[in-house]
Amino acid sequence: MNLENYFISQFKSNHIGDDGAVIKKSVYTKDAFFEDVHFKKKWMSHYQIASKAMLINISDAIAMNAKPKYALLSVAMPKNITKKEMKELVAGFKDVADKYGVEIIGGDTISNIKLDITITIISQTDKPLLRTKIRKGYLLGFTGELGKSAKDLKKLVNLGKIHKKSKFVDIKLRDKFVSNCERFLSSGMDISDGLFSDLDKLSSANKIGFRFKGYMSKHIGCSGEEYEMLVAFDKRDAKAVVRRAAQSRTPLTIFASSVRNRYTNRCKAHHFN
Repeated sequence: MNLENYFISQFKSNHIGDDGAVIKKSVYTKDAFFEDVHFKKKWMSHYQIASKAMLINISDAIAMNAKPKYALLSVAMPKNITKKEMKELVAGFKDVADKYGVEIIGGDTISNIKLDITITIISQTDKPLLRTKIRKGYLLGFTGELGKSAKDLKKLVNLGKIHKKSKFVDIKLRDKFVSNCERFLSSGMDISDGLFSDLDKLSSANKIGFRFKGYMSKHIGCSGEEYEMLVAFDKRDAKAVVRRAAQSRTPLTIFASSVRNRYTNRCKAHHFN
């Protein structure tokens, strides 16, 4: 057990284990976005930093098939931040919130030596999409294309430049796909730690393994911060899922099926490594 899983295991709650905590019809999600951990300011503008921070939090709500309603912001800012940079942060938060119908209702601000952001999203759902409920023989699929986020991160680390529409700074969420397919999806989560690592979470939650349809490289399987959807569904519903993916113009790759064997994650841990 890695240190992250060990820490989480110390808290005993039936609400822990998904992208968010479901309390009746409400879903609560929270993610951190910290300078020098998730980003460097030389890589992104303050507007892009705030936008991505909001998007990765809304992504968790969408992964739960929930409609985001409210946001609480905690922003720790360096003392030398300028009013112009503050305005860029505000614009980034507000533009994404407005796009997804989210009202920012409060939070906290403190002085810090660097820029650290945490956001809580409160959402509503009648049918939460959990990580459990995968049975033997179900199909696994992911949306979009994987691998580009890690590739662009490597460019940034090596002092290169990336396109302003790069997935690393401009995330495309799959809300239409999830809502269109909610009748047929048995399980789902967003891909934040990499496909192979997130499959490990599904494996633990369902006590199953996976048989891949073909070889998948670590370049694709270990690329984190993709924020695509990883979903499972009964093979009898495959045509319906594929059809609805096409209706929302969402690329969908069916890459594996669930089996009764042990799953081994081929990637190193993203946290505490």
